[in-house]
Amino acid sequence: MKINKINLVHFRNYLKLNLSLGPQMNIFVGDNAQGKTNILEAITILALTKSHRVGTSPNIIMFSKNKCRIGGTVQKDKILTKLDVEITEDTKKLSVNHTNIKKVADYLSHLTIIVFTPDDLEIIKGSPSERRNLLNIQLCQLSREYVKVYNEYNRLLKTRNEYLKILFQNSIADTNYLDIITDKLIEKAIFIYQKRKEYLDFINLHINEYFQKITNDDGIRVCYLPNVIFDDYEYETIRKKLKHTFKKNYMKELNYGMTIYGPHRDDFVFEYRGNDLKYYGSQGQQKVAILSFKLSEIPIFQEITGTLPVLLLDDIFSELDIKKRNQLLRFIQIDGIQSIITTTDLRNIQKKYINQANVYVVKDGNIERR
Repeated sequence: MKINKINLVHFRNYLKLNLSLGPQMNIFVGDNAQGKTNILEAITILALTKSHRVGTSPNIIMFSKNKCRIGGTVQKDKILTKLDVEITEDTKKLSVNHTNIKKVADYLSHLTIIVFTPDDLEIIKGSPSERRNLLNIQLCQLSREYVKVYNEYNRLLKTRNEYLKILFQNSIADTNYLDIITDKLIEKAIFIYQKRKEYLDFINLHINEYFQKITNDDGIRVCYLPNVIFDDYEYETIRKKLKHTFKKNYMKELNYGMTIYGPHRDDFVFEYRGNDLKYYGSQGQQKVAILSFKLSEIPIFQEITGTLPVLLLDDIFSELDIKKRNQLLRFIQIDGIQSIITTTDLRNIQKKYINQANVYVVKDGNIERR
């Protein structure tokens, strides 16, 4: 999968931009606050319909303008697809090949990406919601069914929480409706548990190999931590355990007024030789563990979608020493993969890679091909 062209109108500090990208490595170089990361953000929105950065639509739209547009041409095999996202303060319009798309689930997967940023350290150091968000973003790119089931689960979860509050406030004894909602919720939860477990198992096939090649060290893995413990992840095992858990903890959930068990409370941890890397690893080890996780996603995307994702690397080289930087560059030179890199200094990147790349100089929202 490749991005051939990017078109921006009134996006961040870009009044208007029409940019062609190379099929392999693309390097955007410039000082901070010139607009390099804005290019990666635009591509992220084009792929996922939302930014990987903190900020709402009004922040994305250029000052004094009332809307912005992000367009792009994506090539998969020999097929070209035109994607467009138009954002106002209140709305977001999606289109594929000039046809309006109403549901995000029908838009996702036309462009698949893997993003590296310096803020990714929060995946290890941050709250469980950071790690759940990572899983959901990647699984939504890989499976339209996951998007559909995940959204249905959240709707049922909201309904169940509201009814638990009604039961508590009104002392209603009839729980038949709650049982119906719970059974439906369990059906959706089983699918989510299985997909997340499958994804993390796949990560574990590769993560230690990448970690070892970058650091000459080993012993890294990820461990799935749902807040309900299952003997295995077969359908019937999960169903029975969830039904038992909800029945056993009915009064507890009633008092809390919310559903306290299920995949919305999931977590996973990075382990280094059996210890939680959050507490027993250096910041350097944590950074490389996250890089290894992201690199492990490449073969997953290739196996499931039949194509390689686009790699977005935002100022990642400043976070690594020279040896680790060179190792990472070697990995992203996979045949057929397109990478888009931002850096403040080309000295961060070996000359042999620069000679093979498209290099763009970014200054005050203007981009020139070197």
